[in-house]
Amino acid sequence: MALSDRLGRSLRDLRISVTDRCNFRCVYCMPKEIFGKDFQFLDRKALLSFEEIERVARIFRGLGIEKIRLTGGEPLVRRNIEALIAKLAAIGGLDLTLTTNGSLLKQKAAALRDAGLKRVTVSLDSLDDAVFRAMNDVDFPVARVLEGIDAAAAAGFAPIKINMVVKRGLNEASIVPMARFFRERGQILRFIEYMDVGDSNGWRMDDVVSAAEIVARIDRELPLGPADANYRGEVAQRWRYRDGSGEIGVIASVTQAFCRDCTRARLSAEGQLYTCLFATSGHDLRALLRDGASDAAIASFIDALWTKRADRYSEIRSQQTAPLKKIEMSYIGG
Repeated sequence: MALSDRLGRSLRDLRISVTDRCNFRCVYCMPKEIFGKDFQFLDRKALLSFEEIERVARIFRGLGIEKIRLTGGEPLVRRNIEALIAKLAAIGGLDLTLTTNGSLLKQKAAALRDAGLKRVTVSLDSLDDAVFRAMNDVDFPVARVLEGIDAAAAAGFAPIKINMVVKRGLNEASIVPMARFFRERGQILRFIEYMDVGDSNGWRMDDVVSAAEIVARIDRELPLGPADANYRGEVAQRWRYRDGSGEIGVIASVTQAFCRDCTRARLSAEGQLYTCLFATSGHDLRALLRDGASDAAIASFIDALWTKRADRYSEIRSQQTAPLKKIEMSYIGG
């Protein structure tokens, strides 16, 4: 039986960051002026080993989780990531997915699929090459991400989901072109409101392009109608094209908070467990793993943590009277 927190939310999903490193410096996540050449990333010995991650995943599976998403940083920069995927796939009963910036997907797609990865989501913020290069801030071209998406499709991943973070003044003009392009390819595009995750991205409410505005922009040219959620706790609001040619999703954690249905826990690359994307502190699973705690003791620790959970940051964002020192998105994934 799945655990429930103080607001009646079950523990169903675990997001595992396998590295805090990334080969992009996206302006909304890892801005170069902070994550520069001198930035101190985690030492390799601090990272959970694949065996430790597998052990944690098995314990969580025993507590009722149904889905694991591998994130980063950029998960494909973690060496031999397909070996970890094989270990997790062997657990059974899990929807095993991964989110990537797509830069290494062309080389890795077939191996990821062969290892047992079920689904892949690719982050891509514009088809306009100049805009995309400015947003990833390492001069990485759109064409190579699209090659990665094609490689994933050729490897058998379907449907492939595309995530687009929309930041006003940078890429809102790309909303409709992105919608047209991925509709024609039969791939699901999801628009994400620019979020105040962490403290390094200079977030301002004025930079948020709301879900309502995103949907209205698309609807004017490609008429949309609302669609039911696939399951309780699905973060994206679904919209179908009225001509039956597919769908989009909109993740509106700023303007339409979905805290009340959140079923996700997050594990950082060094084994800190977080019960909210906007958390200010974590809980040390690595110490338990490395100090000889039994599986039962670790499960009890997670049980106690989740059943006391009452996080709802997005719902109370406007009530905050002082800024919080939040964990960076690059550290615990999106």
